[in-house]
Amino acid sequence: MNLQILLEKSAHGHSHLCPRQILGVRMGLLGLKTIGFDAPPAKKRLLVIVETDGCFADGITAATNCTVGHRTLRVEDFGKAAAVFIDTLTGQTLRIAPALDVRQRAYAYAPGESRHYYAQMQAYQVMPDDEMFTVTPVLLNISSDALVSRPGIRVHCDACGEEIMNEREIKHHELTLCRSCAGNSYYQLTRQDIFWPLAVPRPITG
Repeated sequence: MNLQILLEKSAHGHSHLCPRQILGVRMGLLGLKTIGFDAPPAKKRLLVIVETDGCFADGITAATNCTVGHRTLRVEDFGKAAAVFIDTLTGQTLRIAPALDVRQRAYAYAPGESRHYYAQMQAYQVMPDDEMFTVTPVLLNISSDALVSRPGIRVHCDACGEEIMNEREIKHHELTLCRSCAGNSYYQLTRQDIFWPLAVPRPITG
């Protein structure tokens, strides 16, 4: 796979190229190679979990063709430019992260460039993989089958009534609940009377 073409692909949606995009493209290529693919596989065989969003994630997408829309790219926002690559057929799973001193190492591959941004821009395109990244086999805390789930499965929350897709419901005693009503929400309501128009169970917290 041609690095420059992939960098242009990543930059297209940003109107510019930055070090994190290059890092993402290079990491995506290394993930494919290490897990045994010469090119992005078809039929959702590759699942990638990125640990931050933004330019880095777009670089991963450019190299792997994994996207949120195709449900082959997931974001677990730890604020890290790292990613886990999963072969959903074999179960092989590995995590790739930048070397801890990758920014310092970059200067050796950008002679004469003292500005760190431009040194990274140059170096990240030519540095050897083993100087840029660490590769670690890992085990997921949830199976890849459960992550992907079964498309087309839909149920309704017994509390709010909203539809829940992809087996993301939570069972609590006899209730089928969405994660928000089960107490695992990332937001708070400001008008409970709007949210609870019917005599339905309140969120389960215990």
